Amino acid sequence: MRFSKYILTFLLITGSILAYAQTDTSTLLTLQKCLDIAVKNNLQVKQSGLTAESAHIDLYQAKENLLPSIYGNAGRTLSQGHYISSVTGSYVNQSQTTDNYSLTGGMTLFNGFALQNAIKAASLAFQAGKMDFQSAKDVVIVNVITGYLAILDNEELLAANISQLAVAQQNVDLLSIKEREGANKAASDLTDFKGTLASSQVAVVGAQNSLDAAKLNVFQLMNIQYKPGTEFAALNAEDLSGDYGADPNQIYETALQQFAAVKAATLRRQSAEKSVKSAKGYLFPQLTLNGGLSTTYSSSAQKSTFTDSTTNAVPGLFITTPVTPANPTGKQSVYSTQANYATQNISYGDQFKNNYGNYVGIGLYIPIFTNRIKYNAVSKAKLNLLANQNIEDNTKIVLKQNIEQAYYNMTAAYKRYQALKDQVAAYTESYRIYKLRFDAGVITSVDFIFAKNNLDAATVNMISAHYDYFIDSKILDYYQGKLSF
Repeated sequence: MRFSKYILTFLLITGSILAYAQTDTSTLLTLQKCLDIAVKNNLQVKQSGLTAESAHIDLYQAKENLLPSIYGNAGRTLSQGHYISSVTGSYVNQSQTTDNYSLTGGMTLFNGFALQNAIKAASLAFQAGKMDFQSAKDVVIVNVITGYLAILDNEELLAANISQLAVAQQNVDLLSIKEREGANKAASDLTDFKGTLASSQVAVVGAQNSLDAAKLNVFQLMNIQYKPGTEFAALNAEDLSGDYGADPNQIYETALQQFAAVKAATLRRQSAEKSVKSAKGYLFPQLTLNGGLSTTYSSSAQKSTFTDSTTNAVPGLFITTPVTPANPTGKQSVYSTQANYATQNISYGDQFKNNYGNYVGIGLYIPIFTNRIKYNAVSKAKLNLLANQNIEDNTKIVLKQNIEQAYYNMTAAYKRYQALKDQVAAYTESYRIYKLRFDAGVITSVDFIFAKNNLDAATVNMISAHYDYFIDSKILDYYQGKLSF
C-alpha cells in the first residue's frame, strides 16, 4: 500500500508561502485536535468499543456461573369438587384455595473444570477485545495523520506553483516590454513564455483541487461537516538521517510485542485453547449440590378444638347387679362420656409456619449418551482454535511483509532524496546561468524554459522523496507502538 506524502521539507519561497499561509485562528485545526475528533466520531471505533464491552459482560457471566442458582416460586390454585372431609370422613362438595411457596437452589461442585476454563477463555477474549479497540483507534490515527500531512504537502505544492506562476508572469511582463521595443531575440520568445504562464496557471488550479480534496478527506475521516475555510497548523519538518536505528527483523520482533492487532490475534488464539478445554470438561460426570425450602396453605385445612364433654346412658346396655330396694330390677345402665369439639379454620400464618419443610441433596450426573452433542461441541471448539491459529499466523506474516515493504520504501526514498538533492543543486546553478544568458540575449526562450522546467520538476520530486521517507518511518513507528509527533 502506498501512502500519501506528509511533512514540509523546506520553504521554497518564503514570502509567497507566508502570504499563502495567512490563517484565521478561529478556523485552525491542529493534528491532535483532528485525531481527538476522528477517534471520538469514528463508527468503527465505537463499534469496537461496544464489542469489547460485550466481551466484558461475558467475562462477568463466566465468573458468576460458579455461584449457586436460586429460584423462588409462588403459586395459587383454585379448585372445586368432591373431597373427603377431614372431620366427618364423608364426601363433601366444596371450593378450595391452595397456595404453594418454595425456594430452591443448586450449584455445580465439579464438571471437569469446564466453568473455570470458560472464565479463562472469556478473560482472554475480553483482553483481545480491548486490543481490537486499540487497533481500531490506531487505524483511524494513521489515516488521519496520512490525510493531515497530505494537506500540508498539497499546501506547499500549491505555494510552489503560485511562486512559479508569479515568476512566469514576471517573465511574460518583461518579454512584453521587450516585444514592444523590438528587443526580443526570437519572434516566439513572448509566445513561449505565455505558454509557460498558461501551464503554470493550470498547475495552480490542479494544486488547489488536490488541496481541497485532501481537506475534504480529513473532514470525512473526522466524520464532521466540511468547512472549506478551515486551515491546518503546520508541523516541524524532520531531518533525514538515513539511519532508522533498527533493521526489519528488529522492528518485527518489537512489533510482535507492541502491535495491537498481533496481540489481539494471539489473545484470541489463547482464548480458543481454553474454550477447547472447557468443552472437554462437559464430557466428565457432573457433581451438584441442591437444596430447597417449601410451605403450603389450604383454605380447607381445619382443626378441632375441645369445648366440653357429656355423659349419657348407653341405650340397651346394662350390667346385672344384686336386687336392692334402690334397684329392684337388678339392672344398671352403662354410661359413656363423650368429648365435644368445635371445628375451626387454620390461620394463614399458622399453616405457613407449620407446613414448612426443607431438603438438601447431592447429585451425580454421568453423561452416557447425549446424541454426541458434547463431542461435537469439542470438535467445533477445536476447529475454532485452528481458525484462530491461522488468523494469528496470517496477521504475523502480513505484519512482517508490511514492515519489510515500509523499510525498503523508506531506504529507497532516502537514496532518491539524496540523488534529487544533488540534482536540484545542479539545476539551480544551470537555471541561474541560463537566466543570465537569456537576459544577455545569447540563448532562446526555449533553452531557458527547458532549464526552468528541469529545476521545477527536480524540486517537486525532492519534496516528494522527503515526504515518502518521513511517512514510511512513521509507519515503522506505528508498528512498534511508538507513533508520535
